[in-house]
Amino acid sequence: MSGFHNGRDVFEYAVLRVVPRVERGERINAGVVVYCRATSFVAARVHLDEDRLRALDPSADVPAVRAALRAVECVCGGGERAGQAAGEDAGRRFRWLVAPRSTVVQPGPVHTGLTADAEAEVERLLDLLVR
Repeated sequence: MSGFHNGRDVFEYAVLRVVPRVERGERINAGVVVYCRATSFVAARVHLDEDRLRALDPSADVPAVRAALRAVECVCGGGERAGQAAGEDAGRRFRWLVAPRSTVVQPGPVHTGLTADAEAEVERLLDLLVR
């Protein structure tokens, strides 16, 4: 429904959380995934605060966490880098990324909003919720 709300489109987003020790439930926000159906836009931006991660778990595997966060960005980008999700449309890639999982990198709940610029929304949410 592009343009339905004064030139703004509905978008969905989820915060990417790093849970270094699942049994403890402690987490830090490390990125966002944004999806806008009206423009077939899906993107992720990440920012890992290594000091905060090590404060939660001094033995955290930082390179593995970085690799998992990069993988989310790759799935959003589509194409060969998206692996098994390469042939999927933006919406299916978003739904796959925000499906609950019990790994070190987990998506938070999905929220919605309105935006005139989904790409700018990714950076705004990263600044607001992660950095």
